[in-house]
Amino acid sequence: MNISRALFLFLIFLFPTNLSADQNIRIGAVFARTGVAAISNTSHFQGVRFAIHEINDRGGLLGRKVELLEFDNRSKKIGSKVAADRAVKEEVVAVIGASWSSHSLGMASVLQKAGIPMITPDSTNPEVTKVGDYIFRACFTDPSQGKVMALFATNELKAGSAAVLKDVRSDYSMGLSKVFINDFTKLGGSVVLDLPYKQKQIDFSGQLIRIKEKTPDVVYIAGHDESGFIVKQARKLGINSVLLGGDGWDYFGFMSKGGNMISGGYYTTHWSELAESDISRDFVKRFSKYYEDVTSLAALSYDATMLLASAISEAGTTDRVQIREALARTKNYRGVTGSISFNKNGDPIKDVVIMKLENGKPHYLKSMIP
Repeated sequence: MNISRALFLFLIFLFPTNLSADQNIRIGAVFARTGVAAISNTSHFQGVRFAIHEINDRGGLLGRKVELLEFDNRSKKIGSKVAADRAVKEEVVAVIGASWSSHSLGMASVLQKAGIPMITPDSTNPEVTKVGDYIFRACFTDPSQGKVMALFATNELKAGSAAVLKDVRSDYSMGLSKVFINDFTKLGGSVVLDLPYKQKQIDFSGQLIRIKEKTPDVVYIAGHDESGFIVKQARKLGINSVLLGGDGWDYFGFMSKGGNMISGGYYTTHWSELAESDISRDFVKRFSKYYEDVTSLAALSYDATMLLASAISEAGTTDRVQIREALARTKNYRGVTGSISFNKNGDPIKDVVIMKLENGKPHYLKSMIP
């Protein structure tokens, strides 16, 4: 570890609130430190911390330092509500988070009622921002990535049949699988199986044996980290269908749980460090001085934080109503993950990145307009 990285981590982790608390602009970050989402949510904390570090290094906002308050949602929907309640009591001006759609849905109503702007980096379920006008997101929605993958499977993979696996306890998984099924069938494809599973499940042989019998051209797995278990078991059972997924595959745990066994699989995500963008390349160079892994989740959290900083600067105040109004007016913000303009629902319209897995490693394939 070089000296600059060591100093950065020392300051961020040991002295996160060592500034003058009465003068600081307080921003909350709600993600998982514990539970099933903790590994993947590490990138989110890193992205927000790095953004705050850069903001303060440039002199802060409105002549004041920014203080980051981190809250653990314990990988639960109710935990996210509790974390949001704590953020309200700490009088933050805004909140970055959460990651999983079910977690964001657990906290959005609390922050909407309190009149505190919230920007989720990667909760793609459309219902999140429908909670109210104080809720925004930095990512595309499930209808966008579901449509793109259905188009890709039909037009480029020439798939005529598909099986679908979905986590019935995940708002993200249920919403994404529904979109893919609807769009794939509209394009003339046949969904031969639509099978449920539960979040903490580790044995998927029952579902996979049924899929093997149907021999679909593709298998769409709308999950998070646990998708790694599924693809590993699918290959061991001799399922040769092309395996497809959403941005949940971009989480750390996916690869370690079995995703590294795939060759020829594809998934949609928000960003790749290989994207043709000067802003993106510059971010990778700066971020990698402090953290070893540069992920799309970190890039999205960085963008969400910088979007908020831009809105506070434009508003010229920490008044939450005016910050919300400034966010809603955002047009053509040049972020690491692409240009961001919010529509009336607080959703940006963005390109969807398709990654290809070859020999267990993801490679940038292309970007598609929804």
